[in-house]
Amino acid sequence: MNMDGRNHHLKEDIREYWSKRSETFDLAFGHRIPPGPELEAWAAAVRRGLGSEPLKILELACGTGEVTNVLLSLGHEVTALDFSEAMLNVARRKHAGRKRVRFILADAERTMEPDESYDAVVCRHLVWTLTAPEQALADWYRVLKPGGKLLVFDGDWARPTPLGKLASYAIRLIDRLSGADPHYDGAMSDCHQSIMQRLPFGEGLTVEKLVPLIEATGFENIGIASHAPIAAAQRKTADLRNRLRTRLYRRFILSCRRPG
Repeated sequence: MNMDGRNHHLKEDIREYWSKRSETFDLAFGHRIPPGPELEAWAAAVRRGLGSEPLKILELACGTGEVTNVLLSLGHEVTALDFSEAMLNVARRKHAGRKRVRFILADAERTMEPDESYDAVVCRHLVWTLTAPEQALADWYRVLKPGGKLLVFDGDWARPTPLGKLASYAIRLIDRLSGADPHYDGAMSDCHQSIMQRLPFGEGLTVEKLVPLIEATGFENIGIASHAPIAAAQRKTADLRNRLRTRLYRRFILSCRRPG
């Protein structure tokens, strides 16, 4: 089987996995962005990456529309895409009646959007799932206007940090004492692991791996920001198990721009 065939089957597995999780996705810690400290931290991170002026934004893999809400709260005009109709149904219900937003069923690696049509492209926890990273980055570059910005929120989900290993041990103890969290990703861990093993970034997405691909695509002004303020905001309202979860993995925020 050629690479396109392998990618097709992998992408269908990815679609099925996230579609099955759509109705309970917001119940899993780290996916919903509630009002208060966490929403404020996300908004601050977006302002740092994109500036304060309203922009025309393409949001990739929008899921249930949580980052969509952050972008809309800042006055941006958003086209939010996902290739799971189940996820889009949740997002559409959540944002019914809101202006300056449209949801479309599309593949984030081949958006099919017009050339040079967006001021910014934004994604959260997408890049690690890409089956063809170079192709995807080239497509995002294509849809950006000259001078347009790419803003990526992601992390290394394959390898816990040293502190994360201790946190993982503590979480397992809590699970044994109080029962496992039925909504966390571990509820479908076998499927998740099967998908991860077949991805280009299956052994972990790091800044060191991503930046050369970003540069090769033609982006410039690459900046790396810390995810720590968002994690700190999450801990303000989380229980012990979820506070520990904010320590598990190394996360980052990457920004860059298409030359003007």
